[in-house]
Amino acid sequence: MAQGELDLTVGIIGGGSMGGSIARGLVASGTLEAARVLVADSAAEKRDELAALGMRTFEDAPALVDAGPDVVVLAVKPQVLPDVMESVSTRLAEKCVISIAAGVSLATIEGALPGARVVRVMPNLPVQVRSGATAVTGGSRATREDVRLACTLFSALGAVAEMREDQLDVSGAVVGTAPAFFSLFVDALTRAAVLRGLPAASARELVETTMRGCAEQLLNEGVHPREYMERVTSPGGTTAAALFELEPALMDGTYAAVDAALARTRELAGE
Repeated sequence: MAQGELDLTVGIIGGGSMGGSIARGLVASGTLEAARVLVADSAAEKRDELAALGMRTFEDAPALVDAGPDVVVLAVKPQVLPDVMESVSTRLAEKCVISIAAGVSLATIEGALPGARVVRVMPNLPVQVRSGATAVTGGSRATREDVRLACTLFSALGAVAEMREDQLDVSGAVVGTAPAFFSLFVDALTRAAVLRGLPAASARELVETTMRGCAEQLLNEGVHPREYMERVTSPGGTTAAALFELEPALMDGTYAAVDAALARTRELAGE
């Protein structure tokens, strides 16, 4: 995208890991000029970091909304969201509001923000480097233009898929947690290498570079993961022996982990 391609302002309430990543990604991709990105956060350090990039920052949500952004992104934790919505509920009528809060339903947000046109999205942390994955669904008052705008904003930060709300929570439990899963696996492989004699720094670099290369090949070639595995798995070879040990535990653990994330999502929704 050309610098500042979208002629609108986006206000992001919450400048933490996800909110800050979205803000940085929108500017780095050229989707928005830095001055068109507004961020509210109570932490002065976070505000200073984003202000240094040319963004406009605010201490609280009401001040940001009063500045008149065209779109407001709710990027605070689900436990904090009710208080934030209460503080701006009368200010967001007729405005497009995008929520990234896991487990907080469209109905709940629409009930707390009368008149707002709500879109829920489930992004993940790699949006900051424009390689994120985001699921999108519109609420009862959201227009097709609102949903398309959300898709446009987040497609500048990676892959986007529009889906039903019940599918959105599954996507959050999978791709939302995936960066932590991948990091855990990198750490596990690195530790295994170190325990068996490799220098820590070299082992980590080799593992991380391998992961990046595998991801690029899977994406660029469109090859199925199973087919890719077969490329490096010779009959009776070392990889076959390793997969025989790893696959059952990894599959069972992954299914259990996703189910745990979904269960917590439902708990948050109840809370």
